Amino acid sequence: MSQDVPVDARRGEGQSRGSYWWLRWVILAVAAVVLVVEIAFVRDQLAQAWRSLYTAKWWWVLAAIGAAIASMHSFAQIQRTLLASAGVQVKQWRSETAFYAGNALSTTLPGGPVLSATFIYRQQRLWGASPVVASWQLVMSGVLQVVGLALLGLGGAFLLGAKNNPFSLIFTLGGFVALLLLAQAVASRPELIDGIGVKVLSWVNSFRSKPEETGLAKWRETLSQLESVSLSRRDLSVAFSWSLFNWVADVGCLLFATYAAGGRPSLAGLTVAYAAARAVGSIPLMPGGLLVVEAVLVPGLVTSGVPLPDAISSMLIYRLISWIFIAVIGWVLFFFLFRTESQLDPDAADRGGIDAEPKPPPDGELGSG
Repeated sequence: MSQDVPVDARRGEGQSRGSYWWLRWVILAVAAVVLVVEIAFVRDQLAQAWRSLYTAKWWWVLAAIGAAIASMHSFAQIQRTLLASAGVQVKQWRSETAFYAGNALSTTLPGGPVLSATFIYRQQRLWGASPVVASWQLVMSGVLQVVGLALLGLGGAFLLGAKNNPFSLIFTLGGFVALLLLAQAVASRPELIDGIGVKVLSWVNSFRSKPEETGLAKWRETLSQLESVSLSRRDLSVAFSWSLFNWVADVGCLLFATYAAGGRPSLAGLTVAYAAARAVGSIPLMPGGLLVVEAVLVPGLVTSGVPLPDAISSMLIYRLISWIFIAVIGWVLFFFLFRTESQLDPDAADRGGIDAEPKPPPDGELGSG
């Protein structure tokens, strides 16, 4: 029997890649060429940096490892706080192991962020979150992370020289606080956006020449699921505090790695360098921001007062701990705890999650005699 693939199917596969599929490879090729040229120019400094790894102060290396683990711990705390506001209780070890595994997927595989988000979403459904609550948690957690990183970068920039114009920083902070309060208000009172959703639906249905009530029942069903969220300002403050602590701990990891290499950077300069490297590292060119993070972090460390050989050593130690070491832990946990999971249990949410206590049967179903 012939196994030839139909021409239309092959054509569909080719079109699915998009018109600019080659652009990513061109960017990566240019980055690789730039890296090779840089290595040729700084090979002496690289050799000195490699030698400095053998003389690293290991108590600072251990401190950097502790800071990296604390940063991962904060991710789990953000998730548990947000899910608890929706009535979903998750054990600490489940949340932490899931985030380690999700981080490994995100930072080591092509398309990792999408795979990681899908994996975390699936775990939250297993824990008892409804589809709306699980999606809301992912979005809200992402917003908190972005705001936390922005505040960290702004704080470093302020310490570096924005003191003469503090009003721009004040207005920016005010905007972030307003955004968080708006998100908290919508989460705690979803009926506030019911009228907006109904109006938008009516416009869309009118444009598509469909009945005005089309999609209204689904919209109301989504809002009813969101009503299970009771995100108080206290819960929001706790979640945001953990989000900010995540970035502070990761900056501590970089600072301790720099101390281990013998550098003594200015804290403000190191913070700005870290925020810039993290921001560009979020561009999904290579897993874990490979090449991109290094290209931004090393000059940033040099600007903060670290000699080039020590800056390269600091970057190597930091990346070995915060990326490779944490990813290895995540893959070990993934293969031992999550690899054998099968289909999603659709009744998990009704039972309150896989950690919920079994519900007693109704009185009429109890065995007699």
